[in-house]
Amino acid sequence: MHKITYHRRRFLETVSMSLIGMQLGTTAVASARSDSASTAIRRFRIDVPEAELVELRRRIAATRWPDGEVVSDRSQGVQLAKFQELIRYWGTNYNWRVCEARLNSVPQFVTEIDGVDIQFAHVRSRHSGAMPLIMTHGWPGSILELMKVIGPLTDPTAHGGRAEDAFDLVLPSMPGYGFSGRPTTTGWNPDRIARAWTVLMSRLGYKRYVSQGGDWGSVVADVMASQAPPGLIGIHVNMPATVPPEIAKALGAGQPAPAGLSPDEKTAYDQLTALYTLGSGYAGIMVTRPQTLGYALSDSPAGLAAWFYDKFADWTYTNGDPEKVLTRDEMLDDITLYWLTNTGTSGARLYWENNANNFNAVDVALPAAITVFPGEIYCAPRSWAQRSYHNLVYYNRVDQGGHFAAWEQPELFASELRAAFKSLR
Repeated sequence: MHKITYHRRRFLETVSMSLIGMQLGTTAVASARSDSASTAIRRFRIDVPEAELVELRRRIAATRWPDGEVVSDRSQGVQLAKFQELIRYWGTNYNWRVCEARLNSVPQFVTEIDGVDIQFAHVRSRHSGAMPLIMTHGWPGSILELMKVIGPLTDPTAHGGRAEDAFDLVLPSMPGYGFSGRPTTTGWNPDRIARAWTVLMSRLGYKRYVSQGGDWGSVVADVMASQAPPGLIGIHVNMPATVPPEIAKALGAGQPAPAGLSPDEKTAYDQLTALYTLGSGYAGIMVTRPQTLGYALSDSPAGLAAWFYDKFADWTYTNGDPEKVLTRDEMLDDITLYWLTNTGTSGARLYWENNANNFNAVDVALPAAITVFPGEIYCAPRSWAQRSYHNLVYYNRVDQGGHFAAWEQPELFASELRAAFKSLR
């Protein structure tokens, strides 16, 4: 694996399930294979050298600012005065060690799959019969998006749920993201990630499980459902791929909304039109030139932060003011994670690997559940969802939350997952 700025404690020998279980109790990893070192599941701990944090603050202090925007709104991008406040806070008052301690408070591991180290958190419920659930983050997110739902999902009785609602959680960082390895060859697309997750769940000893995701995580969950590996019994997505072919064709041609659409379908069409005409420039750059973009993301903390903050503002359900649902520290935790692991470029490269429209209809026969959050990039109508997910066991529209649903509204998100998978227990 590439060199990165954290300390990893490895058990170089293969660790048996009994040993890990004694050390970690109910949060132990389910199992570890002992056939070779390459398939070993190793303990993982983050300890960023202080020198890296000092260097980050130095770079922040040396930021060269652009001229301010010449409009009074966000139409030219991140607004200078507001952004300067965030960056100055980052360089003076922000404390990475708080985030580091929170990450280290949950059991974390690393294992090699298909030549790349996959880092993941694995939290088992104290309740017997918990449903195993693998959850996949998106961009520009990380497993930090999912940290606030660990408690509600693994310990539902402490969060308004029932013991029989409990989940065992597996939260991997995608290849090229966070503390997972950065691929050095092409081919790490959603199909390959989905197959890696199947290996991971098998390696952990799970014979029956479900998958969940938003953003890229939705794409991975959809692909897993299409692959239908033994053991996967259903999925939940909060960015479903439902756009019918005839609608996709009209959108691609830049046509007005076709006649005969229902109100929900017309709203979705208008949202997608806005995305394709005004809101997809970021993706166009990463699809075509992730390496060129990466020089700025790897060299400038402010550049990385602006690239991410723009999406936090666009995609939270806040009308462009993400601080309404995410604290400055929460956003900076995610940005700092990318900075310290130097994964701005490798994360962007996933767009290059998957140059496809991830909103167009999939063909999924496995049981599927969908929650539509009002601040999602587009709100998938039930009529479209039923055409794409042929065994739609759950569909619900809620009144809070956006693209980063688990991050923005963790209690609501957890309650949705309990309801979504109830019929599959």
